[in-house]
Amino acid sequence: MKVTDLFSVREYGAIVTGGASGLGLAFTEVLAENGARVTMLDLSAERIAAETQRLRAAGFDVRGAVVDVTDRPALQRAFDAAAAEYGRLDVVFANAGIDPGPGFVSLDRKTRVPEGAIENYADARWNKVIETNLNSVFTTIKAAARHMKPRKSGRIIVTTSVAGLLIEAGIGAAYMAAKAGAAHLMRTMALELARYNILVNAIAPGPFITNIGGGHAHKPEVQAAFAHTVPLGRMASTEEIKGLALYLASPASSFMTGSQIVIDGGCLLGSVD
Repeated sequence: MKVTDLFSVREYGAIVTGGASGLGLAFTEVLAENGARVTMLDLSAERIAAETQRLRAAGFDVRGAVVDVTDRPALQRAFDAAAAEYGRLDVVFANAGIDPGPGFVSLDRKTRVPEGAIENYADARWNKVIETNLNSVFTTIKAAARHMKPRKSGRIIVTTSVAGLLIEAGIGAAYMAAKAGAAHLMRTMALELARYNILVNAIAPGPFITNIGGGHAHKPEVQAAFAHTVPLGRMASTEEIKGLALYLASPASSFMTGSQIVIDGGCLLGSVD
């Protein structure tokens, strides 16, 4: 098989949750750019409208729907609509996530942050992060499996995080717990669904420049702080995750399931400063 065929997703039906910004938009773009028919689900009607218009104008087969991934019936309806539109569902990226506040220290690790301390950690904040970053992954995989099992084929890719592998004191506890839980859920689902040729894997990003957490990653001081902790000396562009996403969505990854692939500029290696 030619390399171009190995990485072909032409005519695939695909869904990306959180698909209109950040890493989700990168997933949407790389699938569409390589011939897939993509539905991006996002909470923002404004982003859905803008990105759908932009990508369609570029000649790509992209549609969007405003969906809160914590609304389980709404999410299932969105999956049903996309599968009906395409007549198939080949690839799903369970990507939607939030990071609504600080950890117990500042990002430069120099100052304790009372708001992030466990005794002050708001129950509402915990519940919202777990519902969005973990429970919605369960709902997304459940919705995907219903359409993929009858066809005995499919790819499900979960966005986890290096924060699920390495304690990041500058990130809230709920985010780390949710991402670690999502990784183990991915492995559980990979084992269950392997019989049906549904491959379930995860991408664990390190520091990427996205709008999560209010867009703090765009600030020069935040990028400088991360530069000291990343062996490659910088944060990543969302363009740099596209190759891995295409690999996991395509026939090239046909013997891979239950894997969590880290893409972090070497963060897990430690620092040599």
